[in-house]
Amino acid sequence: MLRNHVKTREQGRIQLTSNLIDYSHLRKKTLIIGMVNKIEIWNPDKLKAILAEKPIDVFNYGNMKRDFTYIDDIVEGVIRVIDKTPEPDLNWKSDNPNTSSSYAPYRLYNIGNNNPVELIYFIEVLENCLGKKAEKNLLPIQLGDVPATYANVDDLKKDVGFKPTTSIEDGVKKFVDWYRGYYN
Repeated sequence: MLRNHVKTREQGRIQLTSNLIDYSHLRKKTLIIGMVNKIEIWNPDKLKAILAEKPIDVFNYGNMKRDFTYIDDIVEGVIRVIDKTPEPDLNWKSDNPNTSSSYAPYRLYNIGNNNPVELIYFIEVLENCLGKKAEKNLLPIQLGDVPATYANVDDLKKDVGFKPTTSIEDGVKKFVDWYRGYYN
């Protein structure tokens, strides 16, 4: 569908980025910056709280690993996956099913940085980019949460030749720059 509405790949990337950002603003103005087994979000309200010198909640005392992924890497991964539709296997047999080669194939991909970092380190990088220390309200882990997540991108690399590459330092800096430009 994306290709029917845009003339170039770059226009498609811009439109998809715009749609993702528009969607994130509809969802209580959160910016998606990481995707793993579940969506990890960093709400700009937390960044606003740090700037206003208000405390932020940090669960599991900051001892959580997350595979934070910058939005441009997610968009690039989605665009590459859109361009690589699995082909049907006309010899597919129901007694030996394989969803990636069936008569109606589909694929699921992790699009993540493939490099989990400690939440407390993420906050330190954010503090450095802001030039301001966060007042942390250190709390135990939330019920149902897990201490670490990790995106295995082997299939993504194999099938579409892509692995997110934006470092946590570069991604957080770009996020802070975006925030300052958007909200100031």
